[in-house]
Amino acid sequence: MVFLITYDLRKPGRDYASLYDAIKDIGDYNQPLESVWLVANNSMDVFKVTTHLKKYMDKSDLIFVVDITESNCQGWLPKSSWEWLTKYR
Repeated sequence: MVFLITYDLRKPGRDYASLYDAIKDIGDYNQPLESVWLVANNSMDVFKVTTHLKKYMDKSDLIFVVDITESNCQGWLPKSSWEWLTKYR
């Protein structure tokens, strides 16, 4: 599966390095935009991904996780991001 993970981090000054590491640990990843990650993982679902990542976030932060494995998509992203997506779709 390919998950799109996006978030709003609302706690100024908080160190979110552990969140970024947790995202990277889920599986092969690509970060096409500042607060958007594409992550490949076949053993988790959107609920598990969201629950896992919330542990590394502040209570005021927001997160949205979508399974985009078989979704149509279009946009202006770096070429490397489209190549990454093609690998998993």
